[in-house]
Amino acid sequence: MPGYRRYTRRNLARSIFSELSITMKLILFSIVFFFIALIFLLTVPSSIQYIALQPSAILQGKNIWTLVTHMFMHAPGGLIPFLSVHLLINMFVLFSLGGLMERIIGRKRFLIFYLLSGIFSGLLFVVLAGFFGTTIIGARIFGAPTDIAVGASGAIFAIAGLFVILLPRVRFSIIFFPFFSLPGYIMIPLVLFLTWIASVAGNFPIGNVAHFGGFIMGLAYGIYLRRRYKRKIKIIQRYFR
Repeated sequence: MPGYRRYTRRNLARSIFSELSITMKLILFSIVFFFIALIFLLTVPSSIQYIALQPSAILQGKNIWTLVTHMFMHAPGGLIPFLSVHLLINMFVLFSLGGLMERIIGRKRFLIFYLLSGIFSGLLFVVLAGFFGTTIIGARIFGAPTDIAVGASGAIFAIAGLFVILLPRVRFSIIFFPFFSLPGYIMIPLVLFLTWIASVAGNFPIGNVAHFGGFIMGLAYGIYLRRRYKRKIKIIQRYFR
């Protein structure tokens, strides 16, 4: 009986996990990856180079895998490293946007889109920072080649870009101003533009290039889907007027 109970619990856990959406699995994986990676960083600070994305390293052909790993790592908290506001905000936004878009485009397609968007936004950061970030003003606008980047924001902005094309009437709110909303085709570019301007003016370490790259990826894929599945997209849009 004890062996049977363990077998039942194990299979129940597998069944529950398999029933989770891709969005929830990405959130859980990001949280687990963050805590495991943070333990390594607190123990061996130099291990950041094997997790975070750094343009200078990629351009030298080093640590290519960080094009993927940086998507699942987030900046630790200040006084309490394990309390990451960066992780909290990104996972909240992913939860808010990912579930609906996953149901619209499908689980496998959503996963591939999410991963490719994160990689593309990272590559764009590498290219622009590597070639245009060698001056003071260039580094402020595009980031410096020696900067490091972590976070899922590029992939999340890609989901937002997909919303703009497939469901243009959906209204977006800023997490800090939940009672103020605008249609996505206004709100998302506005947030991108204002954040970029503010970070350049204040020299804040924000991954604007990655955000922009993800948004462009979302727009491009949305246009492709809208052209390929015209009738289906029109039917879906009727429910979001």
